[in-house]
Amino acid sequence: MPKAAIAESPVIQPLSLLKRVQEMLGVHALRSDQDLVRLVEDRLATGALAGLRRSGLTDDEIYSLIVPRRTLTHRRARREALSRDESDRAVRLARIAALAEHVFGDSGRAWHWLRAAKRQFKDRSPLQLTATEAGARLVEELLYRIDEGMAA
Repeated sequence: MPKAAIAESPVIQPLSLLKRVQEMLGVHALRSDQDLVRLVEDRLATGALAGLRRSGLTDDEIYSLIVPRRTLTHRRARREALSRDESDRAVRLARIAALAEHVFGDSGRAWHWLRAAKRQFKDRSPLQLTATEAGARLVEELLYRIDEGMAA
């Protein structure tokens, strides 16, 4: 690909995505992916899930993709933070949702796309695939291709 064509390709601004992830999770000062790593390592407060809920994730999706209902109830009662794995899943979902909002231009369209089954995912929804890091990478790749006009 010629350098001129590469320069004209749409580029997603990572800071705007990090700002949206920050809003979704109700955290402060995300300036780089290293800050996302720190968030996971330090473990998110259970309150971060309320931000994901306000952004469009349903309770059932939170229970199936991030933390089971009973475990969440237990953590809240003991005022415990999410585990590292749960924090990682929450950050992963926020990152994918922020990217989808950017690609589709609004939250409603993004969540509709994330919940709709896709042939290329063997009739599973992108949201279902985000249950694993490998699946989330496939979803992220498809979103970048859509943003660049290479897939629909």
